[in-house]
Amino acid sequence: MPLSRKVSQGPERHGAAREARPNHQVPEPGVEVPFNGSFCAFVLIHSNLEEFTHIRINHTETAVYSEYLDQGKLSGYVQRYLQLLHMSVFSQSFSPCGRFLAAGNNYGEIALFSLAAALSPDATAANQKPVLTFTAHEGPVFSLLSTDCVLLSAGNGEVSSWSWTELTKKNVKPLWTKRPNYKSGLEIPEINSMVINPRDNSLAIGAGDNNIHILDLEHGAFKATLQGHTDYLHCVCMREREAELLSGGEDGAVRMWDSRTGRCVHCIEVHKYESCARPRYGKWISCLTTDSDWMLCGGGPSLSLWHLRSLSPTSVFPLRGCQRQAAFHQDMILAVGEGAFVSHCLLGGEVKAQIPCTPPSLNTMQLNTKSSEHRVLTVGGGSSNIDVFTNLSYRAFSLSF
Repeated sequence: MPLSRKVSQGPERHGAAREARPNHQVPEPGVEVPFNGSFCAFVLIHSNLEEFTHIRINHTETAVYSEYLDQGKLSGYVQRYLQLLHMSVFSQSFSPCGRFLAAGNNYGEIALFSLAAALSPDATAANQKPVLTFTAHEGPVFSLLSTDCVLLSAGNGEVSSWSWTELTKKNVKPLWTKRPNYKSGLEIPEINSMVINPRDNSLAIGAGDNNIHILDLEHGAFKATLQGHTDYLHCVCMREREAELLSGGEDGAVRMWDSRTGRCVHCIEVHKYESCARPRYGKWISCLTTDSDWMLCGGGPSLSLWHLRSLSPTSVFPLRGCQRQAAFHQDMILAVGEGAFVSHCLLGGEVKAQIPCTPPSLNTMQLNTKSSEHRVLTVGGGSSNIDVFTNLSYRAFSLSF
């Protein structure tokens, strides 16, 4: 139909690529030179090409560089290649106008893509590259969220705000960076999820210290901490009609909070329901979303659809592996997680289709509902590619860091 994270120990992480140290002797054209013996990278120098095509790592690929390319640039190219090789995309968010996509990776970078350029009939490979890439956090960018005028990004222990207007002008400077009031000054818990509460213009932050921190966006101050989870949080979402905030974590609980009082009104331990339990995967909850009286949740337990008034599961989806994100879309449910595909499920529990993707596993999925002209589905995960679907039935092309 047309459109107009990980093991149970938290979000998957990839260590930074090893630094590539150049051989200081300038090689002759056409000579293979060991670039770093620790991981056996070789560079093939060629006199008539000014840029590399690719790099041979462990004798699997070949790099072609100009003889005029100095060794400092060579080192940077190899380091970036290795980063791309080990890159994971954790988060995405569309701009308020729907013309841009922001994506965050495991190196603390945010890339800004122009959907208008990428979807143009005259688009080239260059249009599928970022128009802007910048380092936002020292650690991975686990969560991205857009308001009417700013992009919010979260990494290890902090949240930053960026003006969308300035980003589209390629001006990179945060409006502010804030850190919740953690118990220990030495503690740097990751922030895995954020959601806006439109009733009071507050930001709910699901953190690695087991708590939900509430930030008053108007005054820029943290005003409450919701405590109850016994292990760190993976996901938060709003049930706006009931003024309820929902959270899921490593402890296997889905907690429902009255956002006005901060009191936990219900606690569902999904792994204790026989139809949902999968002991071999654990009890952690990695994905959570709502639509009126309905909730989707999964992770260690199977992805399942719940009726929130009766607090009971109505459908369990027979998907392999752990699901990291799910969404309601028209009369279907879309889900991504372990496996290189987007699952299309019917509300009754049947898996209708699984559409192949480029990354070997998926962490994030976003539907662009902010622009009818650029209405797409984008998914990212264990690679530097972000797949773009202009139609839910097939991948149209991939954006790439």
